[in-house]
Amino acid sequence: MSTTSVILEGAILDYYRAHAYREPAILAELRARTASFGDDAIMQIAPEQGAFMGMVAQLMGARKILEIGTFTGYSSLAVALASEAHITAVDVSEEWTGIARSFWTKAGVDNRITLRLDGGHAAIADLLAKGEAGHFDMIFLDADKSSYDAYYEGGLKLLRKGGLMLVDNVLWGGDVADPKKTDADTSALRALNAKIAKDPRVTHCMLPIADGLTLARKL
Repeated sequence: MSTTSVILEGAILDYYRAHAYREPAILAELRARTASFGDDAIMQIAPEQGAFMGMVAQLMGARKILEIGTFTGYSSLAVALASEAHITAVDVSEEWTGIARSFWTKAGVDNRITLRLDGGHAAIADLLAKGEAGHFDMIFLDADKSSYDAYYEGGLKLLRKGGLMLVDNVLWGGDVADPKKTDADTSALRALNAKIAKDPRVTHCMLPIADGLTLARKL
């Protein structure tokens, strides 16, 4: 037993990744394809996070999922492979989501993923206007950090009671704990973390997986 957390780096990180999950070949291929884009590849979630999210969706029996921020499609593909859910994937980039589309098709899950390129604000507003409030089982936030609060509030309206919000990058490379970091993205994440910690509308748990992932369950 221990009251401290293991820092995953070096040999223990290698050990962890060798034992923590079984990555499907199609996901490994997508990860390798995305890695070829250099610095932009950092926007892709870690494979262990994809495995965790897929397991959560599977355990929930999720049927309807919203993703705000798709990039090249690793998270949506991981969840689609692990569950029978229909995923509404929202982004603004035709270039990156073009790669996502090709891998969804190759994996045979494209019939369960609807791509929207109108961005998070417009997509949430449209879904609410169409009567989708309370209809989603799970929502994943991984887009522009300065808009996280708006996505969180809109997402809570779209979630059913007992539904789950997953918020990515909540540790932001450690910057959220550094008072000298006051840029817009860091400040937005820090504010949302504080808000969720006290929000009576949800129960929550922040996990130190990858860059930090918060699970907020709607009451």
